[in-house]
Amino acid sequence: MSRLSRLSFSAAIIASTLALSPIAAQAQFAKSEDAIKYRQGAFTVLAAHFGRIGAMVNGRVPYDAKVAAENAAVVVAVSALPITAFGPGTDSGREHRAKPEVWRDAAKFKAAADRMTDAIAKLPAAAGDPAALKTAFGAAAASCKGCHDDFRKD
Repeated sequence: MSRLSRLSFSAAIIASTLALSPIAAQAQFAKSEDAIKYRQGAFTVLAAHFGRIGAMVNGRVPYDAKVAAENAAVVVAVSALPITAFGPGTDSGREHRAKPEVWRDAAKFKAAADRMTDAIAKLPAAAGDPAALKTAFGAAAASCKGCHDDFRKD
């Protein structure tokens, strides 16, 4: 099994495990500010690694399949984490940019989060081909933007 295949497989296993454990993750937060801090940290890590892929697909740094695959694996693994920290009662306790719609329309928020994780899940398979990576990145970025437009304060 190639290194890229192992990374993709590992990322899929991690993402699947994380996606199946949102209730357990919500239970770990004793205080709402802990959940807010957790999701902010997860979004920071997600943005850093997603940005590295974006720099490649937008020509700001040279394309490197190995670096793309490594960052894609991290993005997949981390993408489910912040969503688990948007449980009931996590709308206050610390400064944040989530709109009240996250909690008022939880079903719509979950659907947007699912679209994001589905789009992000395609990045590892696309990492070996610059054109495919650009397409997958564009779809993932659009899913992120959609959620930001509907659920994040400017």
